[in-house]
Amino acid sequence: MDYKKSGVDIKAGEESVNRIKPMVKSTFNSNVLTQIGGFGGLYQVDLTKWKEPILVSSADGVGTKIMVARMAGVYDTVGQDLVNHCVNDIFVQGAIPQYFLDYIGVGKLNPEIIEMIIAGFVKACKENEMALIGGEMAEMPGIYSPEDFDLAGTIVGLVEKKNIVTGEKIIEGDVILGFKSTGLHTNGYSLARAVAFDILKLNVDSILPGLNQTVAEAFLKIHKSYLPILIDYATPDVIHGMAHITGGGIPGNLKRVIPEGLCAEVDVKSWETPGLFQLLVDAGNIKPLDSYDAFNMGIGYVVVCSEAIATKIMSTTEAFRIGHIAKINSAQKVKLINL
Repeated sequence: MDYKKSGVDIKAGEESVNRIKPMVKSTFNSNVLTQIGGFGGLYQVDLTKWKEPILVSSADGVGTKIMVARMAGVYDTVGQDLVNHCVNDIFVQGAIPQYFLDYIGVGKLNPEIIEMIIAGFVKACKENEMALIGGEMAEMPGIYSPEDFDLAGTIVGLVEKKNIVTGEKIIEGDVILGFKSTGLHTNGYSLARAVAFDILKLNVDSILPGLNQTVAEAFLKIHKSYLPILIDYATPDVIHGMAHITGGGIPGNLKRVIPEGLCAEVDVKSWETPGLFQLLVDAGNIKPLDSYDAFNMGIGYVVVCSEAIATKIMSTTEAFRIGHIAKINSAQKVKLINL
């Protein structure tokens, strides 16, 4: 008996590391002080650029979207999804990403698949101008089946203390702007899979009715990063609050930044529901409120700001008005209008 016979192939792990080294190193900048393979990644903060830097960190995964990727044999996009998801999560507070750490758990290491997954991490890290400084590949037979894998990521960013966006500056009369999602992003896949595969009896190569897209094409659209669009506006004097629309939808995420005594009134008729979401809602006979709790329904990111700033942002981005902030004596912090 040896380790390989028990299900863990050390040589496959070494081959995987060798394959990804050049890609990962291409994300390094002058702040990265270690090479690939160390026990920990060292990252130096450039204090000539920061006066009162505050560390902002987050960890997340991509949920059961991985199952669709595995079924379709597409492995590079989920890496991009994870990085962009984490970027959006810390950018809500005004943080600029500095570095990323990944975790890949598999039933059986396949160096080619690992290389494709890491390629996705690398692409998104470069697009968001941050370094991929470390990670973990764990081969765990018994926990995962041979074809299974899982992803998780940790991001660390910096924000000047005076520029932390908390939502506390949100006031009555502020405008709520919406930014379109590219699709499901990384949430609601358990429900979406149930509708597509169990109710509609489709597979990943099936054309979705009325959409001229396969299930794989629609379900694997890359989660969008909103950092490049809004980086020039992300201070509390300009933007009063931001919300990344993930699990829990608009109601579950926007309420996290709304101060007590105020309510975000969102008009769901202010944008056209994308065809993918309408198909899932209709085919699954999903109740309106449940659909906005499970899916982003076409809105991936929300900004709350003054009327003047809203006009400026709308003139330079694809943002559009989806609601406003009202004063209300209720525990309800988000109200969906025209549901």
